[in-house]
Amino acid sequence: MIPDFQTIMLPLIEILSDKKTHRGAELKMLITDRFGLTDEERQALLPGGTQTKIDNRVHWALFYLKKANLVKSASRGIYEITATGLEIHSNAPQKINVKFLKSIPTFKQWQDNYQANKASNTHPIDTNEDESESTPEEQLEYSHQKLEAALSTDLIDKIKASSPRFFEILVVDLLIKMGYGGSRVEAGKILGKSHDGGIDGLIKEDKLGLDTIYIQAKKWDNSVPITQIRDFAGSLLAKKAKKGIFITTSSFPKTAYEFVASIEPKIVLIDGAELAELMIENNVGVAIKKTYEVKRIDIDYFEEN
Repeated sequence: MIPDFQTIMLPLIEILSDKKTHRGAELKMLITDRFGLTDEERQALLPGGTQTKIDNRVHWALFYLKKANLVKSASRGIYEITATGLEIHSNAPQKINVKFLKSIPTFKQWQDNYQANKASNTHPIDTNEDESESTPEEQLEYSHQKLEAALSTDLIDKIKASSPRFFEILVVDLLIKMGYGGSRVEAGKILGKSHDGGIDGLIKEDKLGLDTIYIQAKKWDNSVPITQIRDFAGSLLAKKAKKGIFITTSSFPKTAYEFVASIEPKIVLIDGAELAELMIENNVGVAIKKTYEVKRIDIDYFEEN
């Protein structure tokens, strides 16, 4: 199990108590070894997919220890223990966490200043950090996940309340936004209410129109029957088409995935959850309300020649 950032604090002090300097990467490796993390746990990423969880947690543990003046940066990416840190270590504490750090005047002063600034500004995270096991970045990313999950549900509900014709247009708009074809006029075509052999629309695979992808778009509340997938495959064969996309607001049974994996032409199944995810990713039917930027110190800027 990957330790939370507060659990990492005491082991870091114990490692640094050798009075030597250690690189951040070395400290991370020593921590992963100490907690016996598996390869999978060492490579586990934050929800944003840009940083490993253990990197992030070691970073924030060091950040808090530095604010308490238990650890200092000897130089870029190099850490060592302070006299205060050695004194704390010599008293053999059972645990070092945010609650413990609050007893240190340097940390208390920093936190009071931070809380005063936080109170005068809208802050995306409101949590009791004494109890929280997540780093600030993890809290932000998990909050973002919850917001997107709620947005996904709202999107599917909105689509289900729309007309079948609007849903077909939405699907073509989404595929164009994803890079298929060019503009709506030259790339996508809605075939109309009468449909064409079970096919709701078509779109060029690329701007040159080297191939055509046929579309089936169905608003369903329950799982799509396998017969619907077979009928769509039959329509593609009748047109000698090689590729098709079947999109629904609900879900597909396991047999549907097994069926499309065993046949030609190639059919991609997109269920409601993936549809909402693609709409959010490509800004179709959604608008950006607010953007938060997570910034860090640019170490290179402060390097003196």
